[in-house]
Amino acid sequence: MEDSPTAFAEEPRLITEPGRAARVAALAEPVLAGLGYRLVRVRISGAAGCTVQIMAERPDGSMAIEDCEAASRALSVVFDANDPIEGPYRLEISSPGIDRPLVRRSDFDRYAGHVAHIEMLAPIDGRKRFRGELLGTQDESARLRRTYPAAADNQEMLLPIDDMAEARLVLTDALIAESLRRSKHGEKLEERAAGPHARGRQHGHRERQDHQSGNVGAAPGKDRRANQPKGD
Repeated sequence: MEDSPTAFAEEPRLITEPGRAARVAALAEPVLAGLGYRLVRVRISGAAGCTVQIMAERPDGSMAIEDCEAASRALSVVFDANDPIEGPYRLEISSPGIDRPLVRRSDFDRYAGHVAHIEMLAPIDGRKRFRGELLGTQDESARLRRTYPAAADNQEMLLPIDDMAEARLVLTDALIAESLRRSKHGEKLEERAAGPHARGRQHGHRERQDHQSGNVGAAPGKDRRANQPKGD
């Protein structure tokens, strides 16, 4: 079941960023919400200078190249006015990707049955890293059936989402198949809504994705680039 628009917009992230990334997230979240998107993650890296990567998504989990461009234009205006990062930096907007981060309670429910890697802020039973099959949530914890590193370690456990440093899906054949199924389902719904010419427009959209490489919203001293979508 998909989230309602209100629930989609209002559900808070339980796994968030520290420091400079938190300042960027505080500015980005309301801007993205105003465009109908939801912030997934902010990551700041020093690769090739300074790069600010913002992952965002639509209610169905997708983020097309047009969405990235629209978000980049809106965020560039706000970032220029508030300057959350000192010095020049490159802004990248992308979809969460197939092996996406899990940051909200609904993420753990939506991807139940798939494999996740979770790192805790503090050890539980002497360990901080866990891998296994998601079984949904119970109260404010994620249910995980541990299947790694050894078969003898196979057990179900509860991991408090608030105490997680990072959680993400692990790329598996089942996850790829689910992503393709969601993508095809979305295309069919779009065709029904748009009429007989939708298929041609969708082919054109995929071609633009394959060849997109331009800067979006460039400002003096800051290289603003909308990144291509990473996944479904």
